[in-house]
Amino acid sequence: MSARREGRYSSIARRWLALVERRQEHLIELTETGRWRHYYTKAEFRDEVNKILRVREQWAEIAGPSPHGEDGSMDDEDRSPMPEIRAVRLPAPLWDD
Repeated sequence: MSARREGRYSSIARRWLALVERRQEHLIELTETGRWRHYYTKAEFRDEVNKILRVREQWAEIAGPSPHGEDGSMDDEDRSPMPEIRAVRLPAPLWDD
């Protein structure tokens, strides 16, 4: 079975994924510090968290697997500076339902 080839836009998709992950980290920080209350209602923040998780999943699917090996090292064929695709980190529960 052949391995998935790098598409023309794979590096762009990985960069968009990195941007979405930075946004996700920001929402996690807002959750941990409680600052989300300054910017959102509970419903708005819940919707924002759900949206970012959905968008991250879509970009991860588009970007495909990382060209780096399991240990994070780069293959000899690809020496471009790509952002690392990290696992999803979910925020802690915000409130009891």
